[in-house]
Amino acid sequence: MKQGTKGNVTGNLLEQTVRLVLQDKGFSLVRYRDWEKKPDSFGNELLLANVPFTTVYGHKGNTEFLLISQEYNIRARIECKWQQSSGSVDEKLPYLYLNCIEAMPEEHVIVLIDGDGFKEGAIRWLKQAVAEQKYITQENQNKLIQVFDLKGFITWANNTFLRRSH
Repeated sequence: MKQGTKGNVTGNLLEQTVRLVLQDKGFSLVRYRDWEKKPDSFGNELLLANVPFTTVYGHKGNTEFLLISQEYNIRARIECKWQQSSGSVDEKLPYLYLNCIEAMPEEHVIVLIDGDGFKEGAIRWLKQAVAEQKYITQENQNKLIQVFDLKGFITWANNTFLRRSH
């Protein structure tokens, strides 16, 4: 299997896990483009898939998910990054971080990042940038960016949505 194909397969497993965890908490999975046409047709506890935004470069970008919960007052974009073996995903982390704070419209962004292939220091840099609120300005000072590995994300979901398990 080619490196890019392998990355897509393993990254899809990370996304599938997010779907399973949040569907188990009672969220309905809906494609963003379907929801956008009739937002009142799908309920108030949603996991929207393939959510567009305009990047810091002014290009079209997509994020894996947008979690919307009226019950818990949450509207969080979820970005998934998996790096199983050495590659270029970790070199894109500064770009991802800038998109989180400057381009993604939601105030709450969750970055789910996992795998053993990241360069040493890459995930540490991202977590430190988030902790120090690097590049946060007056305009985006209300941003909440959370960085989780898979175990941390599952723990967050279990603790946040206690009453929603199905």
